[in-house]
Amino acid sequence: MAFDCNKERRVSSPDNCSSICTEGTLVQANPLSHYWKPKGLKSLNKLENQKSSHGSVLSDSNSEQEAEASNEASASTCGVKCFTDLPAALVCEVLARLDAKDLGIVSCVSTLLHALATDHQGWKKLYCERWGLPDLPAALNGPLLPGAPLDGKSWKTFFVEREFRSKSFMGRFNVDILRGHNEDVRAVFLLVSANLIFTGGRDSVVRMWKMEEGLLIDTSRALGGTIRAIAADSRLLVSGGTNAYIQCWRAVEGNDHLFHISGSGTDQNAEFRLWGHEGPVTCLALDSLRIYSGSWDMTVRVWDRAQMECVQKFMHADWVWSLALRGNTVASTAGRDAYVWDIRDGELTSLVSNAHVGNAYSLSWTHLVDVLFTGGEDGAIRLFNVSDVSDDDEDIKPVATWVPHSGPVHSLAFEYPWLVSASSDGRIALIDLRKLLTPKRSSKGLRVKSFDASAIEPPQRMLHGVGCDLFSIAIGADRIVCVGEDGSVRVWNFSEALEIERRAQALRSLRQENRMRRRKAQVEMNANGRRPDQCSIAMKKNQLKGDKSTTWHNKRTINEKVKS
Repeated sequence: MAFDCNKERRVSSPDNCSSICTEGTLVQANPLSHYWKPKGLKSLNKLENQKSSHGSVLSDSNSEQEAEASNEASASTCGVKCFTDLPAALVCEVLARLDAKDLGIVSCVSTLLHALATDHQGWKKLYCERWGLPDLPAALNGPLLPGAPLDGKSWKTFFVEREFRSKSFMGRFNVDILRGHNEDVRAVFLLVSANLIFTGGRDSVVRMWKMEEGLLIDTSRALGGTIRAIAADSRLLVSGGTNAYIQCWRAVEGNDHLFHISGSGTDQNAEFRLWGHEGPVTCLALDSLRIYSGSWDMTVRVWDRAQMECVQKFMHADWVWSLALRGNTVASTAGRDAYVWDIRDGELTSLVSNAHVGNAYSLSWTHLVDVLFTGGEDGAIRLFNVSDVSDDDEDIKPVATWVPHSGPVHSLAFEYPWLVSASSDGRIALIDLRKLLTPKRSSKGLRVKSFDASAIEPPQRMLHGVGCDLFSIAIGADRIVCVGEDGSVRVWNFSEALEIERRAQALRSLRQENRMRRRKAQVEMNANGRRPDQCSIAMKKNQLKGDKSTTWHNKRTINEKVKS
């Protein structure tokens, strides 16, 4: 959509209008379109006759007549009065093709467009492309309602708040250390919607922490073996480890913390196990219908959440280390390779061979486009674009590569626009992918923006000071949670940066409001034919000098007293 408006006359150009109408895809908006009076092609002929009769020098009245005639000709040619007069379905379709910045600009044009752009479902699409649908169940026993707004908030409010929160990771932070595990911690999961952190490790227990307060809420009984993977949503918590089964807990109705993992005095149906793997379970994931598990038995299994039984099995050529979900596809890493599977037909859609030198330990996936991030034993992080893969391609090459670590990358986590990694060198890398993942519209949908691979920026931030191997990492809200060999759970809290930014925005808004108030008062004063008092203006400008003069006189009086 394009708006071609003459800023001086506040009217539209007839040439541009005719070109717009022939293309059939662009619509012209004119603030004076309600005053148009179409008269057919006679107005256009009348305009040409006026131009030829008066010559090159025209009076002001003739200019106004030409403007009116051009407006009439434009209206007769286009057949459209203004943008808001279009059918509602067409207006919604136009707004749906705008990005967040353009929608914000449109909402500033008029009150009507502000209402249309604010309540438009395009904000939901923009939100889901970046962060996916939030899981917001109406009840624990009821159906899962993905994407339902909370507290009557609009999708624009959700988008703006999430975008604002994503900027906090370059600001000030505090580190909270949670202690409770006796041995190294291998898995961590952050459930932001419930304000919970789940951890598990070599001591074979799962611990549940309060994210804001950092308090230990509950501890499971010893499950046997090392806990290597944890996943959760608001209705189900699952963990897996070296005992080759999946331990599951259902959410308990009326429980403030959703789950009662200790198991004492609760319904026996709230805790159960899934058997099927023949080796240690190394990775887990959930969606509203299924459970996904990967194991060293070289399989990824898909479990139906209603029947609690395995419905699909994907075979690999090596041990499965990690997996990630996106819609109806699941990506996994096994050995050195990365796989992309279609859940609907069970077929392998993409294969990335030799993604790393050594094992590909970690994997993450974006909601924006078909982009995979892998972390390997060689300490590298690689980006692969699997959206434009054709049958003729022999190998999928990495689009971008970062080497921020000197040891294996054991874990990756992504929340737009940040990719975070944890390595055995005890460091955490934060990579901002905002420029890299900016979408561009095409007939095939969203694609990665073309860029120069040699101009890829290094990680924007490195978090140090851990001093031990790091095995798992999670990011959400304004927190980064990491666990490692020393048995502690470290939480990087960036909420202070959010408060600083909020105060700065409030101050900028106050200054802008004062500036507009002074400008309005000046305009009213000029309209009334009065001029501001020059002496008062001079006093305001020289107020600092006046203070300095007073200080100098006081000092001179003191010096005279001392001399006397």
